[in-house]
Parts: sequence; structure tokens; C-alpha cells
Amino acid sequence: MRIAVPNKGRLHDPSMELLEHAGLHTVDGTDRKLYANTVDPDVTLLFARAADIPEYVSDGAADAGITGLDQMREADPGNVEDLLDLDFGQCRLVLAAPEDGDIDAVADLAGRTVATEFPHIAETYFAETDVSPDIVEVSGATELTPHVDMADAIIDITSTGTTLKVNRLAVIDEVLSSSVRLFAREDVVGDEKVEQVVMALRSVISADGKRYLMMNAPEDKLDEIRDVIPGLGGPTVMDIAGNGKVAVHTVVDERSVFETINEVKQLGASGILVTEIERLVD
Repeated sequence: MRIAVPNKGRLHDPSMELLEHAGLHTVDGTDRKLYANTVDPDVTLLFARAADIPEYVSDGAADAGITGLDQMREADPGNVEDLLDLDFGQCRLVLAAPEDGDIDAVADLAGRTVATEFPHIAETYFAETDVSPDIVEVSGATELTPHVDMADAIIDITSTGTTLKVNRLAVIDEVLSSSVRLFAREDVVGDEKVEQVVMALRSVISADGKRYLMMNAPEDKLDEIRDVIPGLGGPTVMDIAGNGKVAVHTVVDERSVFETINEVKQLGASGILVTEIERLVD
């Protein structure tokens, strides 16, 4: 199985970290290389521009790929399936226009000009809104086009909205909510190795923000302790010979750890241990 991964930019490091945490460690480095082997002899990484990954997967150069939903929707390969939201790289593709202009709604763009790096997404969006502006494809600095009379509005990526505010642009509508996803070609979806990779990546994502909580607890307080532990599917309870206590193990949300420890301690729990979880397999 060959997985296409962004070769640089803001998506490269998080993608590689996720693969490493999932157990797919590279064994021969990545600097200036097109390919890298992993510890799994059946899994190879292919490094490519994020925008090119949909085509690599669609054409068979890779079986799966990691890239933004925005890139996949723009390429629109047709034979590629979205398998898993990798929970990073969140951003929005928005329609925006000058704050002091006369464009306040999508309908105001009839007969006007919209600049974007995502012409296919823009065409699809406007087809659904029954408005037909002229769409101008640009390759960068989209937010400047309304100020140099190249366009009346833009469709562009925003994460925090800071760039739009700096350029005095107001959001008219959200076109697409995007994050980084794992995609695969339709003819390999369901293959054993693809399913293994999906499970490994999902286990890392599921473990994020979770903690493993262990304690010794009085057996006669077990029902009360169960009531205050916000665990996944209830705690695991094991007998401890001879002292009227049981060992309680559970997975809790990181945000609940402080309150949970205080509550179980008041009920007589001792030897409380909290550890990080690298992977959580359902």
C-alpha cells in the first residue's frame, strides 16, 4: 500500500507525527526523497504537493492520500472515497467582500467578479445558489484582488479570520468547512491493509485528550465510585486479595481528571495513577 503525504507546508509535520504515533515509523528518512519505507514492509509513503495528492490517488500512483478536504473537492477526482477525518488542519473556505462595499449577500454578486484559487469549488457553490458571477482563478494573494480592481469578492481559505480583517474583508457566506482527511481510491477501499491503516490512525485520534486512570478503591464504595467515573463503557474492576479493596481501571476525558480524582479520593480511593494514552482501539 502506498500513501501519499504532503511533502512540505503546514500539513507535512502533523501528518508525519500522526503516522509515527500510529506505528508507521519511516525507516530510511524523508529529506529530499520522493518515497520512504515504513516499518511495515507493505506500507510505503509517497511525498507530493498537497494539491497534487488527489490526482496521485485517483491515477493509481498512490492507493491512499492525506490532504485537505478542500484540495480533494477542488480536484474532484470522482473515484476517491473519504475514509477518516484526521482532526487537524481545520479551516473554512469563505466568500468575502470589502467591508465598505455594496455586497452584503450572495445575490449581490450576479454579474460581478469573484477571485479564487478554488475555481471548481466556486463554480459548484454558485451553481447551487443560482447566482452566476464571473470566476477569476488566481494563484495567490487572493485577499488583495478586491483592492486592486481585479475582483468584487473572493472565495478563500481562512483559519482565524485575521487576514480577512487586516484586508478589510467581511465574510458573506461559508462555502466549505475543511480539515485534513485520509482518502483512498474506491477500488482499494475495504482491502485488509487499508483497513489496518484506518484502524491505526483512528486509534491515535481516539486517544487524543484521554487519560488512563487507575486506583485502589474500597469494595463497599464501588457503586458510588462507578457513579462518579465518566469512563468509556464503565470501569474495569479487579479483586485485590485480602484487604477489602479492588483495583479500578478506566479511561476518562482529560478535562474530567481533576474533578474525578477529588471525588474518588473522598470515597476512599488510594494509589491513584493517571497516565497518557498513545492509542485507543475500539
